Amino acid sequence: MGDRDAKRAELLEAAITVIARDGYAGASMRNVAKHAGCTTGAVTYYFANKEEMITEVAQSLFDQVDTMLAANPSEMSIPSLLRQWMEWVNDGESTLWLSWLQLLTHARHEPAFAHVIKQRYARLRQVFTRVIEAEQRQGKVRDDIPPDVLADQISTICDGWLMMMPIEPERFSAERGNALLDALIKLISPPAKGSGARKNK
Repeated sequence: MGDRDAKRAELLEAAITVIARDGYAGASMRNVAKHAGCTTGAVTYYFANKEEMITEVAQSLFDQVDTMLAANPSEMSIPSLLRQWMEWVNDGESTLWLSWLQLLTHARHEPAFAHVIKQRYARLRQVFTRVIEAEQRQGKVRDDIPPDVLADQISTICDGWLMMMPIEPERFSAERGNALLDALIKLISPPAKGSGARKNK
């Protein structure tokens, strides 16, 4: 990574932190510069305006997820994806998902920015859908629900967790997080053989 790319990445990390701490409204280029320990001019050298900076932040967050997904493609499964996602969230010490929530809220009011979110989110769901399709063929995931519907359901549940984490942090301990993931995996797994017969007795 060259000096220019390294500086740009440093400013994006600063922007992510400021967005998480101060919200979208407080993420001015001046505040980002202050957090990064540089001048506002240094920020405007890399980003023409706040909207460009925020859009690049969103792309950066999605890129981090893409990198995570590409790490072990041969071992990709829904349980492993969900656990990697949880580790990604926890490793960020809340900064990543707090900034993510701010960006989703902002997207409602900016059609151009919403398009970026929609496009990248669609790619993420496609990955989930492909993995689910493969695991349905292998008998690891229930096949009575279309894979794209399951992918939507999983991403919606994960978004719901992210939304509540900053509001009820005490409820989302590591132990609780693992229990929630285990429950979600069980919900999408095929029913145990003979469970229906036992139920009807």
